[in-house]
Amino acid sequence: MKKIVVAITGSSGSIYAKTLLDTLVTLGSQLDAVGIVFSDNARLNWELEIGPVDLSPYPFHFYEKNDFFAPFASGSAQYDTMIVCPCSMGTLARIATGISNDLVTRAADVVLKERRRLILVTRDTPLSLIHINNMKTVTEAGGIICPASPSFYSKPADLEAISRTVTDRVIDLAGLKLKSYRWGENE
Repeated sequence: MKKIVVAITGSSGSIYAKTLLDTLVTLGSQLDAVGIVFSDNARLNWELEIGPVDLSPYPFHFYEKNDFFAPFASGSAQYDTMIVCPCSMGTLARIATGISNDLVTRAADVVLKERRRLILVTRDTPLSLIHINNMKTVTEAGGIICPASPSFYSKPADLEAISRTVTDRVIDLAGLKLKSYRWGENE
């Protein structure tokens, strides 16, 4: 049973966050707890890209961005994994430099200091040298950079299927079991 934090930040790519949450709902038997936190810009992007933010289908715990009493704001809560999806370059920079100015960056700081799994689903492009160096710093600290680069060899039929090519990989990285397209096994 896993305890997972999902942070949704202000980069374009809300479809990835929604697809990830939809998949986590189906994996409930593997999950002990799922905590969700949105940045302000994440809500704005979700509304722009998907429509109104409706969290009622998700049986998870939702936390405000400044709720430092959320369990995953401390290592003692023993959350296994944190996924930031999508991860803006600003969030990446704050994580890389240890700036814990909200619940997203505090939780990331906790996950790194506790040597647990941090997965950043970066989406911005092109990348500056600053972005690349921040990715290097997070990687050296134990984080995983998983760019939102969809694959097409599974012949995805629609936008949601394309986004699942990224989020299924994230689910794998989080250590959850998921039946999905596997290279060389689905022919």
